[in-house]
Amino acid sequence: MANSTSTTTNERRIIRLPEVERRTGFKRSHLYNLMKEGRFPKAIKLGLRAVGWDSLAVDRWISERLEQDRDDLQSVA
Repeated sequence: MANSTSTTTNERRIIRLPEVERRTGFKRSHLYNLMKEGRFPKAIKLGLRAVGWDSLAVDRWISERLEQDRDDLQSVA
């Protein structure tokens, strides 16, 4: 029997700020500064006072940072 939790985490969905903060380790103000600089995926407007992020875009951003860090470590060694 397949684990339903693993399929849920890989599923594309809109995630809210607390989840983005948990995944990235950054707080709201830093995330918004990164978005303003074009260095983090833009938020999606969900309503008058609600925004969310594409989970795949956030996961891709995290993967790119990890890959960049790995490349930087290899170039130093």
